[in-house]
Amino acid sequence: MKLRLHFVVDPMGWLCISVVFGIWLYNTFFVPKLVLFPHYNEGHIPWAIVVCYYIASGLCLAALFRASTADPGRLPVDPHIPHAEREHWELCNKCNLMRPKRSHHCSRCGHCVRRMDHHCPWINNCVGEDNHWLFLQLCFYAQVLSLFTLVLDFCQYYYFQPLTGLDQFTTRHELALLRISALMGVVMFGGMSSLFYTQMTGILSDMTTIEKMAHFSNETYGAKRSWQWALAEVCGTRWKLFWLIPLRSRQPLNASHQFRSHV
Repeated sequence: MKLRLHFVVDPMGWLCISVVFGIWLYNTFFVPKLVLFPHYNEGHIPWAIVVCYYIASGLCLAALFRASTADPGRLPVDPHIPHAEREHWELCNKCNLMRPKRSHHCSRCGHCVRRMDHHCPWINNCVGEDNHWLFLQLCFYAQVLSLFTLVLDFCQYYYFQPLTGLDQFTTRHELALLRISALMGVVMFGGMSSLFYTQMTGILSDMTTIEKMAHFSNETYGAKRSWQWALAEVCGTRWKLFWLIPLRSRQPLNASHQFRSHV
């Protein structure tokens, strides 16, 4: 498996992704320290809940890292254009390079991206043909981790048995720290749920965010597809289990509709 790293030099993007990483780090440290480990040590919860939380946290971090460092589909300076596909290419009026139709020039990154959906400052990267599946994974795992965190924060006060062996730090700061955790969970779950919904509707209707904003019709690019084929094409595999694994490479499928070309 060969994973190429792609970095965007953008201080504002670095700040945004640092905020996202900070939220992940806060909950990954304080939720186990204040909730999971104390209740596990006193026999209130099984070890499986602790393991599941760390698995969700690890998958969320892996998806964040991969989405922010994966090549979104940047076009090379001198692309090889098959003769049979030349009618599906056009000239970019900003960088004066040939690109497949449905590509877009990102003013933030300074280059064209195949089937670009949008530029996301929270991952400091474009969301395009080659990393759209990773961005979708990030939205999904962020929802799972945020919901998991909210459930644990709620159970800490309304369901779990009272703890007996609390240290001085936990006694003084537990309420404030878990309130911050719950606030982060609500904001992340609400934001990621909305983003995940808009991404899924765009994938199933074969419309990128840029095309929606430009009021393009999906009939321009071919007939509607089943949800299985739409997600398989985005994720690069028909194996549904692999749709949830961030540490792998994506291979383009042979699409039946037009304007699908890869450099």
